[in-house]
Amino acid sequence: MPIHNKLVRDRIPEIIEKSGEAYHTRILNETEYREEVRQKMKEELDEYLGAQTDEEALEELADLLELIHAASRIHGADVEKLEAVRQRKAEKRGRFEEKIDV
Repeated sequence: MPIHNKLVRDRIPEIIEKSGEAYHTRILNETEYREEVRQKMKEELDEYLGAQTDEEALEELADLLELIHAASRIHGADVEKLEAVRQRKAEKRGRFEEKIDV
C-alpha cells in the first residue's frame, strides 16, 4: 500500500477503494489542515507552472481554485466574501489585464 501522507480531495478514498487498492486515511486537526492546504497549494502551483498545454494549465488552475475556496473557509470567509475582497482590490488597484511590467 503506497503511503502519500498528503491532503487529497474528499472522493479520493472512494476512487481508490473502487480500484481495489488498500489505503489508510485520517482526519487532520485544524492546525494540520491549515498547513496541508498551504502545502497542497504549493504542489498545485508547481504543477501549473510545469503545464505544457492550455488544457493542463486549466486543470491545475481548477485545483488551485478549489484550494483557494478551502483556504477562504479556513480564514472565516466564504467564496462570496473572497470575491468581494478581490473586486474591491481590483477597483482600487486595478487588475492584471493590461500586462504592465514596472
